[in-house]
Amino acid sequence: MFFGIVIYMYYDDHPPPHFHAQYDGNDCMFSLDGELIKGAMPPRALKLVKEWTELNQDELHKNWERSVSDMPLNWIKPLR
Repeated sequence: MFFGIVIYMYYDDHPPPHFHAQYDGNDCMFSLDGELIKGAMPPRALKLVKEWTELNQDELHKNWERSVSDMPLNWIKPLR
């Protein structure tokens, strides 16, 4: 969680690899590259999610692999 944005992944979720971000009642789905797949979010929050995604590419891909293998996810550092 950072700046009111909550990031999460579901275990054994469907392809393509993605994560979810929730902000102010908006629930969105993003590719692991930070592209918005589904939903809408205010521009500032969208920019923050994309920045966080760019900084955490390796961790996101590792967590996706862990999630589809039903393994506990690793904590990823928030933006500050």
